[in-house]
Amino acid sequence: MTPETVIRNYFVTAGLYTLAAALIWGVNTLFLLDAGLDIFGVFIANAAFTLGSVLFEIPTGVLADTRGRRVSFLLSVAILFATTLAYVAVAELGGGLLAFSLVSILMGLGFTFYSGAVEAWLVDALKETGYKGQLDRVFARGSMITGAAMLVGTVGGGILGGIDLSLPFIIRAGFLAVVFGLAYRTMHDIGFTPRAFLLSQLPQEVKSLAQQSIAFGWRQRSIRLLMAVSFIQFGFLSWGFYAWQPYFLELLGRNAVWVAGVVAAMISLSMIAGNMLVDWFGQFCGRRTTLLSCAAAVQTIAAIGVGLAGNFWLAVACLVIVTGAMGVIGPVKQAYLHQLIPSEQRASVISLDGMMGSAGGVVGQTGLGFLSRARSISDGYVMGGLATIFALPVLMVLRGLGEEGDKFAGDKAGAKSTCAPQGVPTISQMDGTAV
Repeated sequence: MTPETVIRNYFVTAGLYTLAAALIWGVNTLFLLDAGLDIFGVFIANAAFTLGSVLFEIPTGVLADTRGRRVSFLLSVAILFATTLAYVAVAELGGGLLAFSLVSILMGLGFTFYSGAVEAWLVDALKETGYKGQLDRVFARGSMITGAAMLVGTVGGGILGGIDLSLPFIIRAGFLAVVFGLAYRTMHDIGFTPRAFLLSQLPQEVKSLAQQSIAFGWRQRSIRLLMAVSFIQFGFLSWGFYAWQPYFLELLGRNAVWVAGVVAAMISLSMIAGNMLVDWFGQFCGRRTTLLSCAAAVQTIAAIGVGLAGNFWLAVACLVIVTGAMGVIGPVKQAYLHQLIPSEQRASVISLDGMMGSAGGVVGQTGLGFLSRARSISDGYVMGGLATIFALPVLMVLRGLGEEGDKFAGDKAGAKSTCAPQGVPTISQMDGTAV
C-alpha cells in the first residue's frame, strides 16, 4: 500500500462518516425541543453525550491500542447506528430527559471509539508506507473533505427535518450501515500490530495505558498546555455549536427549519475555508503557536459578537467567523500533538486530549445551558466567548517553550514572515525535519 492509497482511504472513510453524522447536527436541538425538552433539558442531554465521551475515552483508547484501530472504528459505527435509531424511539415513546440522557451517554461511547483511533491509524500507516510530506496538509485537506461532507449532510438534514424532524436520524442510520461495509473492506491496520486482548484484562490495560497516557501526555508540559486549550475552547464550542439553532430562529422571527440547514451549511463552508487557509498562513507563520493564538483571539471576539449582535445576519456572520477560526485551529493543533506522541501511545494520548475537551464540554453545556434558561442564549454566547480568552495566555506559555513541534515543516513555511528579518528563523533555516 502506498501513502497515496492510505490518504485516499482516510479521506473516504472520514468523509462518509462525517456525512452520516452531520445529517442531524443542524436539527438536533430542534428535534429535542420538539420531543418535549426545554432549552436546559436539551443541554443536559447534550452534556450527557459529552459525559459519555469523558467516561469512555481511555477504555476505548485501550481497545484501539490493543485490538487495533480498525476494530475500534467499526464498533464506533455500529454503536452510532443503534443509538441513532434509539433517539427516534425515545421521542416516539415520550421517554423524556432521562431516556435521552442515557442514550446520549451511549452515543458518546460510539464517538470515543472513533476519536483518536482513525488519526492514529492514518499516522502509523503513513509512517509505515514512507510518507515524507506534512501532516498539517493531510489533516487540513481531510478537514476540508469532512467539512464538505458536513455541508451536504447538514443541508440535507435541514431539508429532511422540514418534512419530519425524525427523518434525518433515520437516514443517518442508513448511511452508517454503508460506512460500516466500506470500512470493513478498505480499512486495515498498517504500521501497527494488534495484540490479544481479553475483557478480563480491561481493568489492568486501562490502568497501564492510562499511566502511559499520563507519562507521555499529561506529564509533558506542551501536551498538557494543548489539552488545557482543548478544555477551554471546547467548553464553549460544544454548547455554542448547538445553541444557535433556536437562537437564530428567534432572531429571524420565523420557525423555518430549513434555515437551520442553510446556516449549518455556511458553518461547514467557513470551516473548509479555515482549513484551506492553513497552508497559506503557514507561509507567514514560522511557528504553529502564532497561528493558534491569532485564530483563538479572532474566535473569542466573534463569539462575543454572536451574543451582542441582536440581528440575524450579523449573528450568523459572527458565528461563521467563529467556525472559520475552528477550521484553522483544528489541523494545526492535531499536527502539533502528533509531533510529540510516540506511536505506541498515539491513540491513548489523543483520546486523553479528547477527554479533556469533553470534560470542558460537560462544564460548558451545563453552565451555559443553565444560563440560557435563566437569562438568554445571547448572554450565553457573551459569557462563553469571554471564557475562551483564557486560551490565549496558555498558548503564550506554550510558545515560550520553543519546541521543535511548534515549527511548521516545509521550505515555504514562514518564508513571508515579517518577523524573519528580526531574527525569527523561517522553516528553511531551521533544523527541524518534515513530519
